[in-house]
Formats: sequence, C-alpha cells, structure tokens
Amino acid sequence: MSDVASLPRRIAARIVGHALAFVARFITAVRADWRGIEPVAKQRVYYANHVSNADMPMIWTVLPGHMRRQTRPVAAADYWLKTRMRAFIGPEVFNCVLIDRRPEARTEVPMAKILEALDEGSSLIIFPEGNRNMTDDPLLPFRSGLYNMGRARPDVDLVPTWVANLNEIMPKGEVIPLPLICTVTFGAPIHVAEGEGKDAFLTRAADALKALAPPEPRP
Repeated sequence: MSDVASLPRRIAARIVGHALAFVARFITAVRADWRGIEPVAKQRVYYANHVSNADMPMIWTVLPGHMRRQTRPVAAADYWLKTRMRAFIGPEVFNCVLIDRRPEARTEVPMAKILEALDEGSSLIIFPEGNRNMTDDPLLPFRSGLYNMGRARPDVDLVPTWVANLNEIMPKGEVIPLPLICTVTFGAPIHVAEGEGKDAFLTRAADALKALAPPEPRP
C-alpha cells in the first residue's frame, strides 16, 4: 500500500486510538501508579498480569502519548485477525506484534518477531502467563518468553506491571461496568542476572509482579 493510499488509514487509526483511550478513562477512571520507574521515553518490556481482554488497552491507555506511540503490545494473531474490525484495531491502532498461537499455522518464529520489534526501538507489552487467569491464584505459571527476551536483549528494562480491579469493574456476564477505579502500577525494572537460570528468573519476575498487587480486602 502506498504512503498516499495508507494516509487515511493512519489518520483513522490515530483518531480511533484517541477515542479508545478516552472511553477507557471514562468507564474505568484508569490511572497510572509509577511506583518503580518514571514515565520517560526509555525502551522497556512491560510484563503484566492477565485477567481480562481489556488488560492490554488499559496499559496502553495510561502511557503518555509520546510513550504510547513507541509501545507495541504482543498479541494473538488468531484473535486480532478474526474480524475486519479487530484486524484494523490490533495491527493499525495498537500496532500489535501479532503472534499466532497455533504452531501449525505459523510462518515465522514468534521470538524472532518480538526481538525484531525490540531491535527497531519499540517498547513492548506482554502477558507472560500466556492465557487469561481465570483461577483464584494471583498468577498462572510464567512461560519462558520473558526469560528469553531478557537473555537476548539484556539492556532492555523488564518492568512488572499490575492491572488492578478490571475483573471487578467488568465481571463475567455483566454488561454495565461497575464504578471502580482501575489502577495500572509500574514497578522497578528487573533484568536476567549473570548465570541466572530460567526457573529462578521466572520465579523472581513473578514475585516482583505480585508485590505490586493491592492488598486483599479484609472480610
């Protein structure tokens, strides 16, 4: 597609992105808590808990505009390419790095695409649990992708990012959101230590993320 032909789509994507951010703030009053880092334009991988399909838009929404434009969510191609609307929003509004979860359908190595995005200077949003957590445990076991990123690109900050209250704002089966504030908390960055094994690192990464969760309400 030529630059002239794609210009209207880029403009439309920018307008839709601003609209989505406005709607997210209006419905959830989402706010950022920069607890361990500052909102500056530094390359990072934001790794987050995953309880809702709205987790990624919430993180993307609270980033300042100059950071949002450089931050690409890593997302499932088989979800975002399922309909024409999603195929516009995922690749063009959020600028997702699309990974096919079906091994038999892949034409590219997922980690190669992720590292290519990092090498282009993008920051990333990832969900190391892989799937949405529908259990009572705070996190599902992490998959190895976060460790592989940290090993391959040791200078990139890995930032634990906890999304709170989304499952309470939009419980399963409900249509009208409940009036709670959604908070996205950014913690101190971590890196893979010299000689640190995969299991030890993933345990440490999960602990750093769980430490950002709000305390459980008293009965």
